[in-house]
Amino acid sequence: MRKTAIGVALCAAALIVAQAAAAQGPGQGFRSLEQQVVERTLPNGLHVLILPRAGAPVVSMVTYADVGGVDENQNRTGLAHIFEHMAFKGTKTVGTKDLAREMEALKKEDEAFLALRAERLRRPKPDAARLKELEAVFAAAKEEAAKVVDVGRFGQILEQEGAQGLNAYTSLDQTVYIYSLPSNKLELWAALESDRFTNPVLREFYKEKDVIMEERRMGMSTPSRRLLEDFFAVAYKAHMYRSLVIGHMSDLQGISRDDAAAWFKRYYGARNLTAVIVGDVDPAAAWPMLEKWLGQIPPGEKPGPVTTEEPPQLGEKRLVMEDASQPMMFVGYHRPSAADPDAAAYNALSTVLSGGPSSRLYRSLVKEKQLALNAQTVAALGEKYPGLFIFMATPNRGRSNAECEAAIDAEIERLKNEPVSAEELAGVKAKARSGLINRLSDNLNLAVELASTQNVKGDWRLLFRELDDIDRVTPADIQRIAQKTFVKSNRTVAAIETVRPAK
Repeated sequence: MRKTAIGVALCAAALIVAQAAAAQGPGQGFRSLEQQVVERTLPNGLHVLILPRAGAPVVSMVTYADVGGVDENQNRTGLAHIFEHMAFKGTKTVGTKDLAREMEALKKEDEAFLALRAERLRRPKPDAARLKELEAVFAAAKEEAAKVVDVGRFGQILEQEGAQGLNAYTSLDQTVYIYSLPSNKLELWAALESDRFTNPVLREFYKEKDVIMEERRMGMSTPSRRLLEDFFAVAYKAHMYRSLVIGHMSDLQGISRDDAAAWFKRYYGARNLTAVIVGDVDPAAAWPMLEKWLGQIPPGEKPGPVTTEEPPQLGEKRLVMEDASQPMMFVGYHRPSAADPDAAAYNALSTVLSGGPSSRLYRSLVKEKQLALNAQTVAALGEKYPGLFIFMATPNRGRSNAECEAAIDAEIERLKNEPVSAEELAGVKAKARSGLINRLSDNLNLAVELASTQNVKGDWRLLFRELDDIDRVTPADIQRIAQKTFVKSNRTVAAIETVRPAK
């Protein structure tokens, strides 16, 4: 595939960063990057970080909303993810053919939806004839609203100006909007970003809900996804890390545009946003245009942190799902947040266990004993709050979950009783260093990492301390956290056990 000019420029910028780090040594390279970051908080409370990177006429921009699935409540799961879709639907000036007519159409669409929702929720059951009638009214209202929409206009404007990587994603802890532009288009980004977070029109709202519900239906058709959803719900009994970001189907069906507007008002004020710009940018020239445009976003209030804490787990939890699919299993242990002093040790522990073909789980379960098709770990589910350290395994043909679990337990006991060797830990640290350098060699990734570190850990500078944190990890640290974390009362086990389908 032929690369575009901006794509070539992005690759060149990544190469320059990597070469600079290699030439100076990773520690010096990161210190140099840190010293170049320019930070300012606009009068409306929006936090801005700029990192100039010369070498290619490209800038990468990230707008980070400090809100994710963890901030949702019962009846409203899925709202964070909905806004990942809504932010590309345009504004009062972008994406409409006739705003006054559109506002009237949206009002009728909302009225039709609320009437339909009320009938669906009628107890003991809805009236079938009335339900059919209201569904027809709602469908007609959606069609009418669609007539005045200039579909995809927001994205078209950016693509015409050379945007690349136009995207967004939602996780448990954040919602992030990203793309790159030629450096002479920075003011275009600022103007459009200001517009979409100041004058949003939640157009095609119910259409996008249908898209998201289909995503959920497709996901839940996979046995592993069904197991994962139940695994989280069993591992957590209080904290909202228990719920998948896509939301529950009944919540998605019931959420209205007014619900979404209230969510936007609460979580999308300037005080809850961080903007990061990395690339060919002069901070002195950029500040006036950023203040002009991003300064228009209403301040709002900074929502407080989630106050619900997951209580200590007092006993092992187990879930068995019978299914005609192949067996598989998850084992999760509660662990501290990414801001904990032991976070680097947990990452090192995960690399010891599943950091490639030479790692302990792969070597033991897959290569030597041939118990599993794959075996790996995830160091953290969730970052801002205490999460899970997860083991995953898929048994080989003729092998069982029980055999895999026993082999995992054996590796855990080995970690508890025998410190990892200096040589093994040195290899883990080398992988961590190269992985961090590779992650930060791309300007867009670097912008995301800066924003995430600022919001998850409280200070973007900690990103440039990660190499120091890695270097400080000792064999005793890994043994200590293994002994503290991997205890039976702290674990949740979820497994698919294969059953023959009924004839």
